[in-house]
Amino acid sequence: MKHLLLVLALLPVMAGASSTQRIKDLASISGVRSNQLVGYGLVVGLDGTGDQTSQTPFTVQTFKNMLREFGIQIPPNVTPQLKNVAAVSVHAELPAFAKPGQRIDVTVSSIGNSKSLRGGTLLITPLKGLDGQIFAVAQGNLVVGGFGASGADGSSITVNVPSVGRIPGGANVERPAPDGFNNGEHIVFNLHKADFTTARRLAERVNEVFGPQVAEPMDGGSIRVRAPASRSQRIAFVSELENIEVAPDDGGARVIINSRTGTIVIGQHVQVTPAAVTHGSLTVTIAENPQVSQPAPFSEGETVVTPQSNVEITEEANRMFYFAPGVALQDIVTAVNEVGAAPGDLMAILEALREAGALRAELVVI
Repeated sequence: MKHLLLVLALLPVMAGASSTQRIKDLASISGVRSNQLVGYGLVVGLDGTGDQTSQTPFTVQTFKNMLREFGIQIPPNVTPQLKNVAAVSVHAELPAFAKPGQRIDVTVSSIGNSKSLRGGTLLITPLKGLDGQIFAVAQGNLVVGGFGASGADGSSITVNVPSVGRIPGGANVERPAPDGFNNGEHIVFNLHKADFTTARRLAERVNEVFGPQVAEPMDGGSIRVRAPASRSQRIAFVSELENIEVAPDDGGARVIINSRTGTIVIGQHVQVTPAAVTHGSLTVTIAENPQVSQPAPFSEGETVVTPQSNVEITEEANRMFYFAPGVALQDIVTAVNEVGAAPGDLMAILEALREAGALRAELVVI
């Protein structure tokens, strides 16, 4: 079973040179993106789990400012005890081409010391972009997946995170999202993962379909494509363009090691130069077995405890294995499985191979 798990941990996601992907899966259009929005507001209607006013004065200040907008004045020497109110941060993602009247989801997070937002209602909260303009307005009842409970003796239990909630469709778009789709005579595709070979293949494939000199690579991460000036024709052109199949280049030779989970992924292009490897471990076991010496009855002797230690040293007799020139992934997996190395031992072997200059790959530890 140990060998099977090791093989599964080493299996890479191998895409042959003949496999293809759509352009829409390989790249995104420059200027067509989502925008981050953020706002500050109040959640009311909580069941005694709101902010403690003594530690969060900004909640009281916000509450007084809100009442002042409705013509209600609170005496300066009066501090409301807002056990059912919490100050929150509200954030959302404004998708590309969003128009006024459309609704987007929002996430509400406590920024004070509120224990739970469960059962609360977010009051009207403007959501701003980085330019300070209001793009959406949020309001509604929160959906909170977490909850907590506590006893009189101080014991408590919490499931998930009760201080964060969501409002599906909780914000109404008030301003259209920035649109860079129809700017200029070219459309620029940015690869999700920069690669010179993939950029060249994408441009060549577009030119095969739409004619020569329609597309040209700008660098290893961007391809410029001539597009119609008319917006309707440009939309139809991009619809055809993004569904073209392209064969991306294989990734570089890499070994990925997750030091927290012990997961190891070896790419298909990883090779090892001639090297001999052996890996063993020395185990020392010390067991204390004290002996009690009991004197005979009616004697003047005393009970004595005699310490006795058993020390055992065990060394695993792992065999040495040899990597031939240009050994491939399957040979590495087979050799490691024959030795019986666990993922933790394999990490040490790979690091030693890299230090010896025998590992022809980039070793990445995450």
